[in-house]
Amino acid sequence: MAVDLSAIAKWPNVPACYDWLSLDRRGDWRLQGERVTHRGLIEFMNRQYGADEAGCWFVQNGPQRVFVELACTPWIFRRQGDDFFSHTGQPVGAINAVYLDENGSILLETALGIGLLDDRDLAGFFSECRSASGAPADDEHLLGLMSGSEKSPINWQSIPLQRIAAVDLPKRFNFAPRPKATS
Repeated sequence: MAVDLSAIAKWPNVPACYDWLSLDRRGDWRLQGERVTHRGLIEFMNRQYGADEAGCWFVQNGPQRVFVELACTPWIFRRQGDDFFSHTGQPVGAINAVYLDENGSILLETALGIGLLDDRDLAGFFSECRSASGAPADDEHLLGLMSGSEKSPINWQSIPLQRIAAVDLPKRFNFAPRPKATS
């Protein structure tokens, strides 16, 4: 899906909006902290969600860019059967890498981009993780991987779980979690 930028040609000098819109860790849009529940507004924001060259994510509202504060990553992924979809409803495509941060969050590096797995899908995801011997990865192994003390690999569908520090996500995956005006 491409963001509609046609209104910018008619009104090129509309100032951008900051600190109004956010995306929480479950993929819900929030306007000034309040969860958006209007289906039509959610669908509009999902269609108009994009990023600029600096990695700042926004919703294009006519000629105005409304920049989005990200609670974690630009995408929140949910599982539907064997497939994963973004909070906007897009399929994520191929999963290239799986990361586990120090908070127990699973991050999927996909064809769509980096995304946080919705916490409601964590139990099922972790139940599919296996140790090098093929045995289910238990809590002790997962906690060891989170802390850096676990040395034997843990895999999800043959993809090794890699440790990552949450603070390193924005730089590594080129996104700005809290866009600010540059003037």
